[in-house]
Amino acid sequence: MTYEHDEIVEQQADITGLLLHHVYAPLIEDQHVRGVLPAPPTTGAVRVVLGDKDEYAPDRLTAYEIPLRTGDELRTPHDVAALLRTVHTGTHIYPRDRVSTVMGMTLYTVDPATVDPASFTNDDWTFTLLRCLASPSTEEYPEARLCGFLLRAPDRIRLYLDTEESLPGITAADVHPGGALTALLAALPSLLDEDRLTTTDTDDPHCSRVVDLTDW
Repeated sequence: MTYEHDEIVEQQADITGLLLHHVYAPLIEDQHVRGVLPAPPTTGAVRVVLGDKDEYAPDRLTAYEIPLRTGDELRTPHDVAALLRTVHTGTHIYPRDRVSTVMGMTLYTVDPATVDPASFTNDDWTFTLLRCLASPSTEEYPEARLCGFLLRAPDRIRLYLDTEESLPGITAADVHPGGALTALLAALPSLLDEDRLTTTDTDDPHCSRVVDLTDW
């Protein structure tokens, strides 16, 4: 993994950590975060999925691809949230080459140069303060670093994970959010290398392989 790519992966993990809050609290009006996807490595971007609370149908969700590099710097998680709040409200005209589909969802490729980011709200500042106090930042990531997720059904979530020990590239793990979570979290890094549970024949462009842990 190159230094530049590792920078993107670390930023992806930080963005995922911030936007997890908006699975439950709307990001804008009645729109919630339904997924954060690691865009293909060549894009240097993040993809965020928005939709109504408890919505899982791909054709009722909208994905936005936001480039993470801005000059020599990287956009922060708060920068990404501010851009999302702008592009998902009002009327925005996208050229044909910036509208496509991915996994059944409409995908818009955002050009940040044409967008005025929304202002940071008092709730944002409050959440940031409380989050910093409750979960101080650390340089040590867990063995299986969470780089994204997609809510696929009420009892199914896809986790996008990066580990130094497993095969190169992002590994997606399909899991049930209930059950023996402590045991699953402890075993997760080793389960990512289980060939009998793994398929590389997937229509998900955000990972190199998918591990099915729904029966684990």
